[in-house]
Amino acid sequence: MAGRSDVERIYPRMVELRRLLHRYPELAFEEVHTARMIMEELDRLGIPYEYGGVGGGIVARLKGKPGGATVALRAEMDGLPGDESTGLPFASLNPGKMHACGHDGHMAMVLGAATLLKNDPPPGTVLLVFQPAEERGGGSRVIIRSGALSGVSAIFGGHVTGHYPVGEIMVAPGVITAQSDGFRIQIQGRGGHGARPHEAVDAVVVAGLLIMAVQTLVSREVNPVYPSVITIGQVSAGSAPNVIAETATLRGSIRTTLPEVRKHLIKGLERMAKGIGELHNAQVEVAINEGYPPVVNTLAESEIARRAAENIVGEQGLAFMDYPSMGSEDFAYYLREIPGCYVRFGARRGGWEHIPLHSPAFDFDEEVLKIGAAFFDRVARDAIEAYA
Repeated sequence: MAGRSDVERIYPRMVELRRLLHRYPELAFEEVHTARMIMEELDRLGIPYEYGGVGGGIVARLKGKPGGATVALRAEMDGLPGDESTGLPFASLNPGKMHACGHDGHMAMVLGAATLLKNDPPPGTVLLVFQPAEERGGGSRVIIRSGALSGVSAIFGGHVTGHYPVGEIMVAPGVITAQSDGFRIQIQGRGGHGARPHEAVDAVVVAGLLIMAVQTLVSREVNPVYPSVITIGQVSAGSAPNVIAETATLRGSIRTTLPEVRKHLIKGLERMAKGIGELHNAQVEVAINEGYPPVVNTLAESEIARRAAENIVGEQGLAFMDYPSMGSEDFAYYLREIPGCYVRFGARRGGWEHIPLHSPAFDFDEEVLKIGAAFFDRVARDAIEAYA
């Protein structure tokens, strides 16, 4: 089993890998160079793997004692669209792309854990899953469809966050992240001259009324103890200042943690769109794009993860979650198939200002790589022992 000295020994390599991966971010289902770097490291470690090709994932299989249980560790390969503003010496060299969500760190952590597990194999099998397209497209489903997780007893994953300082790991059972659904509202009015509004049906007015009305779905129709959010993030309409817009489009997202709340908000959105459309003689259509389901950690695996985390950071380093994050994560698809636990690694250095995920200025304290690798090593061993 890995000790502190083992983690310190591999730390420089994890930092090197993280920075190499950070320099060359790739978007969802385009992770060519990223996959190549991961496979080169697996080759160096002598760990066999299968690669699904461009748009696919890498699943490495580290076998210890025959007959033991199989557990999986997951990392994501994709970056995000955006121009990096960190000023780091290893900042992105790919224009318009950056690792603004810490996936470079997650890959380095799992590769670090692979080194520890390879040097002292556990009495079972560990799958190292490097999936495509977590940010867009639900790349975890690519791994699931491949059949690579057949026979896996549990899967574990994690995410760096600036909400906790380095040295803390958040572990909790139950709902961790929200369901994420997208929607588009298409408004069809009747265009006309800005000087003669009585001859037209103003799609902008209808859009404005809808923007304000849908906010009451959460504030007045949902029990306040049930976290939920409706956000309209994109509005498009009009062609000129003196022309009444014939059409308008609203795009947004719905975040919920309970199926019944999700159903109510979607029906309420459709109800308001229809009612405001009829009120102003406009045609209004709502299209819902189902997003990632909620991440729901299973109880037994959460306890395994909690014990592993306590072993790494001590009882004082255990962070708990009072309420689910309203973000979303495609790790949810794994947990629909097999038990598992998704944790968060504190990655904020003392004195640092919190910079949110997905910000062009996002960065994390690389000391978290030690904690992540040690946790993944320990949780894999503890899980294999628990399932013996």
